[in-house]
Amino acid sequence: MGKTYIFGHKKPDTDSVLSAISLSYLKNELGEETEARILGDINKETAFALNYFNLDTPRYLNDVKLQLKDISYHKGFFIKDTASIYEGYQLMLKEGLTGLPVVDKDNIFTGLITIKDLSHTIINENIEDLCTSYDNLMLVLKGEEVLRFDNDIIGKLLVAAYRSTTFIENIALDKDMILIVGDRHSVIEYAVQRGVKLIILSGDADIKERHIEIARKNKVNIIRTPYDTYHVTRLVCLTNYIKTMLRSFNPIKFENTEFVDTVVDINNKLKHTNYPIVDKKNKCLGLLKITDLSEKSPKKVILVDHNEKAQSVEGIEEAEILEIIDHHNLGSITTNNPINFRNMAVGSTCTIVYTMFMERSVTIPYKIAGALISGIISDTLILKSPTTTKKDIEAVEYLSNIINFNYKDYGMELLKAGTSLEGMSKEDVLYNDYKLYTVNNKTFAIGQFFTMNFADIEAEMEEYIHVLDEVALANNYVLVALYVTDIIKNGSYVLYNRKAKDIMDVIYEIDCYEGYFVEGCLSRKKHIVPEVMSILES
Repeated sequence: MGKTYIFGHKKPDTDSVLSAISLSYLKNELGEETEARILGDINKETAFALNYFNLDTPRYLNDVKLQLKDISYHKGFFIKDTASIYEGYQLMLKEGLTGLPVVDKDNIFTGLITIKDLSHTIINENIEDLCTSYDNLMLVLKGEEVLRFDNDIIGKLLVAAYRSTTFIENIALDKDMILIVGDRHSVIEYAVQRGVKLIILSGDADIKERHIEIARKNKVNIIRTPYDTYHVTRLVCLTNYIKTMLRSFNPIKFENTEFVDTVVDINNKLKHTNYPIVDKKNKCLGLLKITDLSEKSPKKVILVDHNEKAQSVEGIEEAEILEIIDHHNLGSITTNNPINFRNMAVGSTCTIVYTMFMERSVTIPYKIAGALISGIISDTLILKSPTTTKKDIEAVEYLSNIINFNYKDYGMELLKAGTSLEGMSKEDVLYNDYKLYTVNNKTFAIGQFFTMNFADIEAEMEEYIHVLDEVALANNYVLVALYVTDIIKNGSYVLYNRKAKDIMDVIYEIDCYEGYFVEGCLSRKKHIVPEVMSILES
């Protein structure tokens, strides 16, 4: 079935990262092969939780777009450059393909042979030069080894077609000659005495023992074949190394990590039938026949803490979504097939994953208990958020017993770690916990940042607003807002792009100024997003 990736949204927060880690552990315990991933840099709060419970940060997942490695191309289909032309032809016939990648001894791609190239060689070319191996000759000519001194056989072909006396008197043989001869002992004697490179005995011709002795002394290679002279002359050219046919040493090829849509775009211009597939080191992996693109194996994924396409990984529409675990309102992601969709009205995705552990009676180890409680505490603001449910409280109490610590003290440390502005740019603060939403073809963005001292942000508020203006303009968003949540004061300060003031005025039914404090506003999901959507829907 292959590995399944589990991940949260593009701007990973503690709940999305820790729920992915915990769900991956559960799935693997149940016999599946999964891996938790992240779609962006983790924030300080999440880093604190991972470090506290000695958990590894999941690897980054750039996209789940279809790549050539997800296509059922002809893997392992290539031929060594020292194989014979005949072998290449037979391999293409066997596989029903019209192209064949050629590789060197280390499987490095060197060129492409097509059926047209082979046809030209077989039908049109008059081969006089031979560059092959003893083994290739034996294979193609169904030969019998008589004498072997060389592996490489390189020389000029010659057929003993004249009368023996005419041949001996008029043809000068040398050490680079490859002679095709039948049962003509005087010609054979002349050839072994001259020390030719190779004698091919056609029609299973006999050779006298004394001629063999002379040949052995002069290191003359000899092969006997059952084919008559005519057939030998037709077949011998096919014993040549297939690399001798290469005309283009830089044909269009693709790495196996190339995106399928890129390949399709290029092929629409080139209209080729076959493309060699290589790795990053140019090692050949096989051949893509353009019709292979219909045989796809999409990447398998499970989404946690989101079900909005805009919040998910690049290429999500090309992936096979197996499952969604979320606690937000229904979003824009659609699937081709029915899936398991677990959506619960609780304060944290980690609470849902905890419930799944309980349902399957899987023991929760210390580290995973720490991951789950961190996600719940973060999303429910230590169980103070209005989104907190009895299930969240039950989960925290159960997990606290496994970890054996005071979750309130830990929660304050966790949230405090996430409120530090040290080393953060204005963009970092906005994107620390940032989500996109679309309604009526209008897109808006809400960032949320927790602090215990709004004065640090207030002192540079104009710079923050400038960033919000730029993001809204660059992306054509109707609203980009940053809610700075103070859990001590039990509310949030709101900053927004200037062109969205009319929206904010309607939402809060006042002349809403930058930095306005919204009493009791702690939850983006419950207090912010529904209000914005209701305005944009009207």
